[in-house]
Amino acid sequence: MTLETRLRRRRAAGHKLLMPYVTGGVTAGWLDHLRAFADAGADAIEVGLPFSDPTVDGATIQEATHRALARGATTRSVLADLADLAGAAADVPLVASTYYNLVVHAGPQRFCAALRDAGVSGLIVPDLPLDEADELADAAAVASVDLVLLAAPTTPPPRLAQIAQRSRGFVYAVSVMGTTGERTTVADSAEALANRLRDATDRPVLVGFGISTAQHAVHAARSADGVVVGAALMRQVLDGASPYDVGGYLARMRRALDQAAHPTD
Repeated sequence: MTLETRLRRRRAAGHKLLMPYVTGGVTAGWLDHLRAFADAGADAIEVGLPFSDPTVDGATIQEATHRALARGATTRSVLADLADLAGAAADVPLVASTYYNLVVHAGPQRFCAALRDAGVSGLIVPDLPLDEADELADAAAVASVDLVLLAAPTTPPPRLAQIAQRSRGFVYAVSVMGTTGERTTVADSAEALANRLRDATDRPVLVGFGISTAQHAVHAARSADGVVVGAALMRQVLDGASPYDVGGYLARMRRALDQAAHPTD
């Protein structure tokens, strides 16, 4: 079953979608965080493949990336860890995210085949220009990996329509112009962008960048199909929180989304 099929089914069942993020290799037991996310009710899990020169990541994700690289984490080692997943976590779709340099270095076909072999069913490459996405999109399709494209608040309507049409899995709505990171509020631009995307496609639309609390998740999911939560979780991991504690934080987001969607349950 593809990533998009899974997300569409969850949405059709009345659920708002919740996708947490973890940097691969950030700690020796990083897979325990991934398992905790699965236990907390994640619909999919984004796994960052460490890269030395991130361009869209803010201070928290950059710190996590540098810590992973300092531990010796590589694309190969992270994918090897993922291939060993078992139990409930193995049933939650995994979405890799990284930069195009790593894709080019390996070659799109080889890179996507490695994702598939590790059990990854989605890919986010934030610095991939839409006009240059054909080769990677074709390689991803051959490997049965959904290539997720991103839209920003400033994306003009014709290009937004192209992104919505060509994205697979879901469309990633970047809530603000800027880098990833915790914020105090959800920007108005998030709702406007989600509404524009939902007018352009019936593919799931997930809002990310700055979703930091359960209240933020509920707010963003009013107009979108779900949310991506990254820096708020990784800050806790970097500060030494246990998988149990970080999973508990995510579980509160899960409950808040479910209660907002079904207030009488």
